[in-house]
Amino acid sequence: MPVTDADKITCKHKLKLFALAIIEQRITAAKTIIKNAQEAANSEGKSSAGDKYETARAMSHLEKDMHSRQLAQQIEEQALLHQVKTDIIYHSAIAGACIVSSSMIFFIAAGLGKQIVEERNIIFLSPHAPLAKLLQHKKAGDHFLFNGTQTTILEVY
Repeated sequence: MPVTDADKITCKHKLKLFALAIIEQRITAAKTIIKNAQEAANSEGKSSAGDKYETARAMSHLEKDMHSRQLAQQIEEQALLHQVKTDIIYHSAIAGACIVSSSMIFFIAAGLGKQIVEERNIIFLSPHAPLAKLLQHKKAGDHFLFNGTQTTILEVY
């Protein structure tokens, strides 16, 4: 049974929702960790060992800063993903396109790496990722090197 354009658009829409859910989970987790690190820094009691107090407080602030940067990255990724159009059938690899190759399916939308969606392995690529840039503007029938193997693009949509 042939896959219609409507099926392809539905598939891409599901992939986008899947990616948004993962990013939302990451944002929530980062916010929780930041809150806990701040609470830990605030509750660290001043002791007679002042250096220990300062070290624990500094470690909590470092953890908070690291997770704050990760949170900012996830929020930026989420904003970029919201801009990706999944209601268009593309004929070359650009943001919002699915690229079906002889070995893998790629979705250029968000950098989530390899995910399993409806029992299929999908590689979610950020439009800024080196592999996405390599795939950019390639069409069905084109070739590219993936994991040291010459790979053929079977379909782009």
